[in-house]
Amino acid sequence: MIINYNSRKFRAISNSENGEVDTTTVFEYFQEDNIFSGEYSGGNIIKGNIIGRVNSDNSLTFSYQHIDPKGEILTGKCNSRPEIMPNGKIRLHEKWQWTCRDFSEGYSIIEEI
Repeated sequence: MIINYNSRKFRAISNSENGEVDTTTVFEYFQEDNIFSGEYSGGNIIKGNIIGRVNSDNSLTFSYQHIDPKGEILTGKCNSRPEIMPNGKIRLHEKWQWTCRDFSEGYSIIEEI
């Protein structure tokens, strides 16, 4: 099964303590061929952007950047593995790492809304 992420929206359901995304953060994804992009905001994220690729196994490899309420620009990278839930919606299991601050890693889950 090939997943097309274009125009899909997601909400975070869990995140590591060192992450900034929370359950009020909403992501909107776009896809053209295997190029993937997105925008996100909510909670501790004023505005964020994503750019990356969709791999042959439907996983996502991307970098992200966002601005927090203090005006700080934060950056990171992520690998995201899809799971199709029984209701047909997508759940993404994300392993990420900051490319700023302390360069720590984390894990989050976001689900299609």
